[in-house]
Amino acid sequence: MDERNLLVTIKFDGACFAGWQVQKNAVAVMEVLQNAIEVVLKHRPDIKGCSRTDSGVHALNYCVSFRTTNKIPVERMVPALNCNLPYSIVALSCVQVEDDFHARYATTAKRYIYKILNTKERDPFWDKRCWHVERPIDVDIIKQQGQDLVGRYDFLAFSNAGSKIIDTHRTIYSFDAYREGDMIIISVCGDGFLYNMVRIIVGTLVNIEGGSLKRGSIPSIIAGKDRKYAGVTAPAAGLYLDKVFYDDGFLKDREG
Repeated sequence: MDERNLLVTIKFDGACFAGWQVQKNAVAVMEVLQNAIEVVLKHRPDIKGCSRTDSGVHALNYCVSFRTTNKIPVERMVPALNCNLPYSIVALSCVQVEDDFHARYATTAKRYIYKILNTKERDPFWDKRCWHVERPIDVDIIKQQGQDLVGRYDFLAFSNAGSKIIDTHRTIYSFDAYREGDMIIISVCGDGFLYNMVRIIVGTLVNIEGGSLKRGSIPSIIAGKDRKYAGVTAPAAGLYLDKVFYDDGFLKDREG
């Protein structure tokens, strides 16, 4: 039978899971999604995720590729999956892709957003979905300071200490920060990210805005190539994988 390579895009609430990767003693997004795919396709394919998200991290658009000989039309995959997924995960789209497509290795860029609830009192409806910071934050300072991150640099200082990644050079294409009411949104787009990189960037910028780190210190932190020079690691709860970018040529089908 002919085998197809499918790309499914999902959205999930990371507060319900111990990250993407399957674990022995905790529920992971990958395991739950694979269970649903198995029910629909009548076999359990090896699924490839676009990124390894940590425990508590959310995704607005997370991409997964897998191979199947099942002939289910792509337009039926989304409703079929959603009938078998918990409320915390929803399938958004399904397309057929080229045979050599891989959800992780084919990415050209990823965009993350980070949410900070900037109010004196916490909001129970945002619990586990943002970082609550009580003191007033000047978002214009964060936006201005964050521009020093744009470009290709060795971001070792913005990586979790003890990481085994050899090449720590990454390119940040764009940085933005803005306020929507009481919520501050920080957006970072790049060709890839080191472990905890976005959360360390956010924590560092909040420290700079608050005065515990000097304004204009991003270049020297980068040059220092040591985690100790950067700021705190922002909580996982505020981080969202917002979009994954691929070259247009991988599609063989229109979205279902």
